[in-house]
Amino acid sequence: MEINQYNLTDAVKDSFKAKDDARFTLLLETMLDHLHDFVRETSLTHEEWMGILNFLYDCGKISTPERHEFILLSDVLGLSALVDMINTRGGATEGSNLGPFYLDNAPVKALGAHIADDRPGATVLCMGQVRDTLGHPLPGAVVDTWQADGAGTYPIQEEGQDKYDLRAKFTCDDEGRYFYTTVLPMPYTVPYDGPVGKLLRAGDRHAWRAAHLHYIVGAPRMRPITTEVFFANTDYLDNDAVFGVRDSLIGKVVRIKRGEELGVEVEKQPDAKLAFDFVLAPA
Repeated sequence: MEINQYNLTDAVKDSFKAKDDARFTLLLETMLDHLHDFVRETSLTHEEWMGILNFLYDCGKISTPERHEFILLSDVLGLSALVDMINTRGGATEGSNLGPFYLDNAPVKALGAHIADDRPGATVLCMGQVRDTLGHPLPGAVVDTWQADGAGTYPIQEEGQDKYDLRAKFTCDDEGRYFYTTVLPMPYTVPYDGPVGKLLRAGDRHAWRAAHLHYIVGAPRMRPITTEVFFANTDYLDNDAVFGVRDSLIGKVVRIKRGEELGVEVEKQPDAKLAFDFVLAPA
């Protein structure tokens, strides 16, 4: 068969032999359909094609174990948000962006710990309960959290800083509760010094993220969630650079009154508290 622009897509799909893996075949063939249709619909030039390849190459060059430029690209294109949305299970807490700075080996800390050391800013008590979709608490659930600081910077971005600062894994108590204190994070721009930053500037887009806390929450026999918690009445909730904000993920930071009982024991007296519960669906 002579290959031409009209039968090339089918020829490429037919060249793959792993037909016994139906999911792999579906993903691969659908991707090929969309990629080839993109080229046909836009009449892509050689210069534009090389520009795309060089852009992807640059994403790879700047990526490190601490900074994943391809995740950032997925975020700003809304791909991450779309995957989160279609994979959220009924009744469970909605998913939101993993982001480019996640580390899977955060330090394990005791409930009530302060995870911000002496970083400046308002100290907030983060607390809540992890439950299943029927409302039952999940004792022993693990809450993995990470965040920016009171200036909007992740320690992992700072030369000479402990990259595990502002990160922790907590095991919930017998009531499924988690609680700890930290510094209230501020809004920040996504990394703007690489190829994704160039893309944002070319598209006349801002790079600001609404202030948030990152979480991965899991428990035995439950489907884990990757999500974020945002703060009511703060900037960029309506135009977050990576489309991560959901109404259900916005919590309220409330000032703690003098002498107010916290109901939990913590290392550091907080200035405010943020109560937010997580719900997990069965695996």
